[in-house]
Amino acid sequence: MIINEILLIAAILLISAILFNKIGGKFGVPSLVIFIFVGILAGSDGILGIYFEDYILAQFVGIVAISYILFMGGLSVDIKELKPVVAEGSILATLGVFATAIAAGACSYFLLNLSFLECMLLGGIISSTDAAAVFGVLRSKSISLGYNLKPLLEFESGSNDPMAVFLTLGVIGLITGQLNGLGLVLDFFKQMLLGIAFGYLIARGTSWIINKIRLEYDSLYVVITLASVLFTYSFITIVGGNGFIGVYVCGLSMAAMKFVNKKTLIKFHDAVAWLMQIVMFLILGLLVNFRDGFAYTKQAFLIALILTFIARPIAVFATTFPFKRSLKEKLMISWVGLRGAAPIVLATFPLTADIPHATEIFNIVFFVVIISVLLQGTTIPYVAKLLHVDAPLEVNHDSVIEYGDKDTKNKMLEFTVADNAEAADKQLYELNLPQGALVSLIYKNGEYIIPTGSTVIEPCDVLFVLMDKTKEAEVREILCTQKAEDTNA
Repeated sequence: MIINEILLIAAILLISAILFNKIGGKFGVPSLVIFIFVGILAGSDGILGIYFEDYILAQFVGIVAISYILFMGGLSVDIKELKPVVAEGSILATLGVFATAIAAGACSYFLLNLSFLECMLLGGIISSTDAAAVFGVLRSKSISLGYNLKPLLEFESGSNDPMAVFLTLGVIGLITGQLNGLGLVLDFFKQMLLGIAFGYLIARGTSWIINKIRLEYDSLYVVITLASVLFTYSFITIVGGNGFIGVYVCGLSMAAMKFVNKKTLIKFHDAVAWLMQIVMFLILGLLVNFRDGFAYTKQAFLIALILTFIARPIAVFATTFPFKRSLKEKLMISWVGLRGAAPIVLATFPLTADIPHATEIFNIVFFVVIISVLLQGTTIPYVAKLLHVDAPLEVNHDSVIEYGDKDTKNKMLEFTVADNAEAADKQLYELNLPQGALVSLIYKNGEYIIPTGSTVIEPCDVLFVLMDKTKEAEVREILCTQKAEDTNA
């Protein structure tokens, strides 16, 4: 009976979170705040009065959720947009996070009754921008930023959590005496190198398996990628690397690779990322003792202001000076320093490690996140307009049909695959058709089939290709080119 009640409550909370998010979206309230608010309402201080204080379980759920969110963050990246900002984003995600942690920790030392290392621990926990918060705000509001700001901010938020994890665990190691200064530096390079290397290798392996296994049911490809994310994080962590940077690099690498059912898998993982966000935020909302934590709102408010107006701008201006960024661009980068679920999850690590004043640190972090999202998350569109860094939203006209005297922009062409065609005996995804061209139907062996990426193109197959007219020459070259030996003959 208890199990049924838990399932019922879980379903109600999930649906409530989505409905409240729909309502909140009309008023510009970020999803993170809505989901946590629903968790608080269901918690010990709320309407349902659910008592939840399992920090280990919350930490476990948070790690799994962040892993899937980071993987989707990497998988959804447009590699062409990313290339110009990789160097700048990498510096922001490492040195920028480090500078933020030092500045925030140093300022906290003069505001809180904590030791210097405990203040540095607090600084490390709140040092990174949160991928779920940044992705959610920038994408749900359909904000378009110019000057390559959007890919830069998304790349930074997706790749800077590992640095915050390293700083948090590193300072905990210094407090408990398990690490020294030199050991901390060596551990950093070890974690990053192993995370990047194995993340890339696992991505290659996952793509190879998906392309070669040729499963009977397309839905099973989803299972492979789900398992791959868990394998990536756990394996890299076990061998001493940083699992978070590993899953992000894995997703990023797969975004640049070709594999079967790629678009379907991206859509599925987008849904998984949303589910992980909702579950994670709900649990974190349940976890906080709102009445006890309310005693720390004054300190949290001051630290949030320091983080927003001092620590983050110092880090941004100090680390972006080698790049040609204007003052208004740097100010915009500074403002999109959203804190989210990642700092709250990291704040559970001191609790499970029995660090002094861990409860105080957790409560301060929780309210810093709420203040950050309410202050920055709701004002990003207005700040972008104020600084004149917003850009017109791009509209894809590929599928627009103009009626009347004007010709359509799309057309359907029929191609019969010759015996000696280069396209013969290849899987559909291997043809590498251009964006804007889609094989919608194939006449094969006397029947019409709807193809998938793994469908093998055979001689005498008839392909019905829907395409943008501007892509016709490129499609013809791919489907009509003969094999080299036959051409020479």
